[in-house]
Amino acid sequence: MSPDDRIDPRDLLAWYVEAGVDVALEEHPVDRLSGRPAPPVVRPAPVAPAPPAPDEDEPPFDDPPARAFAPLSAPRTLIAPAASVLASPSEAEEAARTAAAAAANLDELRAALAAFDGCGLKKTATQLVFADGNPKARVMLVGEAPGRDEDIQGLPFVGRSGQLLDRMLAGIGLDRTSVYIANVVPWRPPGNRTPTPQETATCRPFIARQIELADPDFLVCLGAPSAAELMGNRQGILKFRGQWRDFDTGSRRITAMATLHPAYLLRQPLQKRLAWRDLLLLKDALAEGPGKT
Repeated sequence: MSPDDRIDPRDLLAWYVEAGVDVALEEHPVDRLSGRPAPPVVRPAPVAPAPPAPDEDEPPFDDPPARAFAPLSAPRTLIAPAASVLASPSEAEEAARTAAAAAANLDELRAALAAFDGCGLKKTATQLVFADGNPKARVMLVGEAPGRDEDIQGLPFVGRSGQLLDRMLAGIGLDRTSVYIANVVPWRPPGNRTPTPQETATCRPFIARQIELADPDFLVCLGAPSAAELMGNRQGILKFRGQWRDFDTGSRRITAMATLHPAYLLRQPLQKRLAWRDLLLLKDALAEGPGKT
């Protein structure tokens, strides 16, 4: 291997981060190619926590988990689960539809999402990633779900994909003051895994209402998952992209198109030419008129 063929460790680290690797296996790096055995890892012995003091007002509850709800000899008050903790997927979807429909504006919708506990991703994510950009913009971009950087900053498309997206938008004279950006799923899936169909279905009423309230002239779905969820695409994204279609917000029909996700373009840079064609279509449409139907 020549010096020119060696991988820059910074590029390798950036690739790992983009893939969702955000924790190390060990506290210290190990050169596993040197042939030398790895040094032993000395870990402190776990300290058993002190048992909690018994509640003076109530006897201790020592039953094992399997018998947690066994009949007790004396009446006992059990704490009921919060109303927002939903028992079934259908209940979660119905609660999402109700909460989304009740939001009269984007601020209320954000508050409704922050209070919603029907999606398990909320428990593993750092914070809600609602939107970025100008909610009054003529163009709205929708991706699939936040990644690691988005989860940390609380804004969509701020990592390497977001930096590429910014450059793509700049190519047609747009920036984050002239577009509105969101995701179908507003919480990061652990390890950047793909959201499950149930997670996506639960979050869909919120993104549908978000599009309706933002009321853009043009909707651009970034990537196949977003196009499948919002536009019903079951073709490959390479066949579906670059075609204007109608998207019914419930209030009116707006002009919508799917294009390639910036993360895909980072892996397949030759496909940037296709995304550029899509952006030129958007630029021409913005110049021609509002696109309302």
